[in-house]
Amino acid sequence: MIPAIVKASLSEINALQEQKLLEVLTYVNQNSPFYKRLFAKERIVVGNIKTIEDLQLLPVTTKEDLQKHNDDFLCVPTNKIIDYTTTSGTLGEPVTFGLTDKDLDRLAYNEAISFDCAGIKEGDVVQLMTTIDRRFMAGLAYFLGLRKMKVGVIRVGAGIPELQWDSILKYKPTYLITVPSFLLKLIGYAEANNIDYNNCGIKGAICIGESLRNQDFSMTILSKKITDKWNIKLFSTYASTEMSTAFTECEHSIGGHHHPELIIVEVLDENNKPVKNGESGELTFTTLGIEAMPLVRFKTGDIVQLHTDPCSCGRNTLRVGPVIGRKQQMIKYKGTTLYPPAMIDILNNFDNIDNYIIIISTNELGTDEILIRIAVKQDPSGSEQAKQYQVLKNYRNSLLENKNTIEVTDFGAGSKVFKSNTRQIAKIAKTAGITRKRAELLFRITNYFQPSTILEIGTSLGLATSALALGNIKASITTLEGCPNTMAIAKNQLQLFNFENINCIATEF
Repeated sequence: MIPAIVKASLSEINALQEQKLLEVLTYVNQNSPFYKRLFAKERIVVGNIKTIEDLQLLPVTTKEDLQKHNDDFLCVPTNKIIDYTTTSGTLGEPVTFGLTDKDLDRLAYNEAISFDCAGIKEGDVVQLMTTIDRRFMAGLAYFLGLRKMKVGVIRVGAGIPELQWDSILKYKPTYLITVPSFLLKLIGYAEANNIDYNNCGIKGAICIGESLRNQDFSMTILSKKITDKWNIKLFSTYASTEMSTAFTECEHSIGGHHHPELIIVEVLDENNKPVKNGESGELTFTTLGIEAMPLVRFKTGDIVQLHTDPCSCGRNTLRVGPVIGRKQQMIKYKGTTLYPPAMIDILNNFDNIDNYIIIISTNELGTDEILIRIAVKQDPSGSEQAKQYQVLKNYRNSLLENKNTIEVTDFGAGSKVFKSNTRQIAKIAKTAGITRKRAELLFRITNYFQPSTILEIGTSLGLATSALALGNIKASITTLEGCPNTMAIAKNQLQLFNFENINCIATEF
């Protein structure tokens, strides 16, 4: 699906962009209340803007403009809007974007050629590990692009390693779309559950939201941690709701390729002038082919460097390097310019750091100060929490080893797992009980809030009950179970593990 324009000569690419630039300027001058007003105020004659260099004659558009005049950017009546989406609000209040049917087609085309750049082809199956709801553009864009490519999609959504691995092992995807740090959680879950992740069929991951490369395109600590364990190819991608366009790496991993038929890019200095070749500045773009809310010279707030040297993949377009940082997040520390991603990459290098918060403030002298609060991982073998987890594990294992059977009384819709009311205790524990991780979470919640009175409806074999009891041994716990035989097993099990703060009641509810 490589468009011919990306392999065309630079003069052909430039000619196409200048033609489309005139089209978009004419369009917004006729249909956008914001640009019509701005061009009149600045005495801009659209016909005078003939070249890419002439863009410098136009004022820039900022995030603040979008926030203050959101509706004035709309170029079509609202009955033409098919989808509403909002920005993340990273640099302020979220902004609403409307997309027409034509805009959705453009979005699908953009993602299709971007995924093709990363090596995804018809016949592949892709697991989508980002949300497609909550007015989030990216998830919808990914789905539309993959559908256009005739690629299978598994829409799992964000988080839940257990569910992700269930889908990977069941449907055999070849690529993942995810936040890269989540891949470390997938690796951790796989190792804890004896999943051979290097032989599961995953060839690569399209990564969003976090940087994979340093400025020289070497791997960040995060991406190296992933690939040191998991033999997959990681592809970095850069995009935003405002541009409705993605810059995705090819197999050579030297920056995200530009789609000249969709967007014009500039890199500007503090005075809104283009930087010299090889210098970094604020990425600024003009969208092409957008019907509902096109933008002209929109400043993203992202500091990047453009690369124009040839790429071995055959594409002649420029490439956007890794984001150095957000302009509004730039820090001056002891005379050095610094961005949070640099600190994040260093902190990710320490295996014993569990979490951290970076706090930036300005002191009375007007200079920046940095405070980093770090939570370190405890030695799991010696922590009190680990000992409690071991009790829960022992409780679970003793049930999983119990091969005795009981007659179970089903209430409501009945079991979807068992075909008979005669059931083995071990199988009940495996299929009907709370998972190990959720039992540990329930323990932590109870331990944190220390409720004095707890009512549990549905004891089953007491897996959740034991977590509640361990969380606060002083709590008065009442647990109800509809099946007397199941309750008898649970009661005996709880007594065996010396849980004395529980009142077990067999009753209908």
